[in-house]
Amino acid sequence: MTIKNNASSVSSRKPPIGLYLHIPFCRSKCPYCDFFSRRGNDEQYDEYTILLCRSIETYGRRLARTADTVYFGGGTPGILGAQRLCRILSQAVQSFSVKDAEITLELNPEKKDTDFEALRKGGFNRVSIGLQSSDDNELRLLGRLHDSKAAKACIRKAQSAGFDNISLDLMIATPAQTTDSLKRSIDFCAEHGAAHISAYILKIEPGTVYYKKKDSLLLPDEDEQADMYLFAVETLKEYGYAQYEISNFARPGYESRHNLKYWHDEEYLGLGPSAHSFIDGKRRCFDRSFESFAQDRYTDDGEGGSIEEYIMLGLRLNEGISYERFAQRFGMSIPDEYISRAVRFAGMGYTEVSSEAIKLTEKGFLLSNAIIGEILA
Repeated sequence: MTIKNNASSVSSRKPPIGLYLHIPFCRSKCPYCDFFSRRGNDEQYDEYTILLCRSIETYGRRLARTADTVYFGGGTPGILGAQRLCRILSQAVQSFSVKDAEITLELNPEKKDTDFEALRKGGFNRVSIGLQSSDDNELRLLGRLHDSKAAKACIRKAQSAGFDNISLDLMIATPAQTTDSLKRSIDFCAEHGAAHISAYILKIEPGTVYYKKKDSLLLPDEDEQADMYLFAVETLKEYGYAQYEISNFARPGYESRHNLKYWHDEEYLGLGPSAHSFIDGKRRCFDRSFESFAQDRYTDDGEGGSIEEYIMLGLRLNEGISYERFAQRFGMSIPDEYISRAVRFAGMGYTEVSSEAIKLTEKGFLLSNAIIGEILA
């Protein structure tokens, strides 16, 4: 069956979007995770592959847009296997005229039969591996199914297949973690050739196993969390990883193009249960159920792309809010009241206000929600 592709007809009028594809399956649920995911089997994987491809085809025709980033998130996307994943990607490429794109696959190291060669041949050029820690005791407490040996083998297999854009996830301030063990995990990432590292402080989310037992978890207090975060920032810097967002670090040229779309408040389409979108000035999300997604039912989240939203997202970035970029986007200068409030925080060491931009400092990143809220008050 030939799929009609309308994307190229408007590519010169609208910029490319990002495409997020949610794969809602995991082998088991980590105690800290609140993302939508379920256990599945081969029959369900096949059914979902068909459903997702159909949705991609439908939205490709409906939106008639091109895409220059594709991100397979989850859940654990790698659980589908290379054949299904490549089939989904092929549909995306055809429906959204995907060219010169960053194409990312999230996966976990415990899956020992990942066919990285087939994935690379199928068009994937970036993998994001859920390492979380290189300490086996910390991994056990986090409910992870892999150990450091399996993580090392996974990274090596990906590299052997030609993946040089490898991102590793690290968690900060987890049960039993110390500054020394965090240092060893960072060493592990650098020594095994990670081009990108996402390092984020553990957050106890409502509805998770950790939330139910939060009072018994042996976690660092807020001051210790802050010290560990700043230690990670400094250690990663020494290894040559530049912090470009609150929780993201990269070697030059390896920043995540897809995630930068979120923080630059650019457009993206999310497909799958619980997936969010920002298209044509509107935000929306699918409900957290397979049935709702199959029936194309979603919730409207209202208007998007406002000045306040742009500043809120942009201040997560190390580059901050450029006066020039803001003027290009909105046809006006940043409101004086926002600049004056940012200046007040500069005296406390939380912000930097120059003739070119407003940005948060490393210290400011730790209190980003409160500071951004005050600036936009």
